[in-house]
Amino acid sequence: MNFLLNIFRLIWRIWFYGVFLMTIIVIFPVLIIVTSSDKFYPIFFSIARAWAKTILFLMGFKAKTDYQEKIHPKKSYMFIANHTSMIDIMLMFVVAKNPFVFVGKKELTKVPIFGYIFRRTCILVDRSCNKSRREVYFRAQKRLKDGVSICIFPEGKVPDDESIVLDVFQNGAFRLAIEHQIPIIPISFYDCKRLFSFTFFSGKPGTLRSKVHPFIDTTGLTLKDREVLKKQSFDLLHNDLLADLAKH
Repeated sequence: MNFLLNIFRLIWRIWFYGVFLMTIIVIFPVLIIVTSSDKFYPIFFSIARAWAKTILFLMGFKAKTDYQEKIHPKKSYMFIANHTSMIDIMLMFVVAKNPFVFVGKKELTKVPIFGYIFRRTCILVDRSCNKSRREVYFRAQKRLKDGVSICIFPEGKVPDDESIVLDVFQNGAFRLAIEHQIPIIPISFYDCKRLFSFTFFSGKPGTLRSKVHPFIDTTGLTLKDREVLKKQSFDLLHNDLLADLAKH
């Protein structure tokens, strides 16, 4: 039985990578056009959402989101979520309906084809370079002025230890939210690790549950409040993820 299950998972994983690359290749000519200028970003975002929904559907996933507060389509936000899987990116596109820009690791630009689009649409950061981290704030400021939201996985990486529910948060998301006085939207991804972790022979199709928590207001906060804001955000997500684990 385990042998047959691993064969299924092998085929399923290969299917994922195939669908991932083929869908990007098919729309690549359009992506080159819509990523050529920031003014086309809303069009790119609509295409990215459709692509993400297609990937999840073809993988046998169904997204189910509990919105605790309504996201205003004309406002900018800082979206944050726990990071456990490759499909976190697709799920975020589905959950967060407002156009947003990812702040992501520069290393992802090395991924064939995807890396090219990632470089043209995301705010890249080299965490080993202080200059790169400073430039993030200027690029984020420009995108926020364009009315686009920002999305950061504040752990900065996927935890190596499978037992870690939520890793330590980095400062970037909270500094940006305070500096630009935008609300933080914490989002819990409950099932991504269980259904599609980075362990190759694991996972299965199923429902990807998520929760958009009540927003955290940053109005009037200063950088002196960054650690308190970071802890508040961490505790909210950590406690919620632990509570969900206890139920399941």
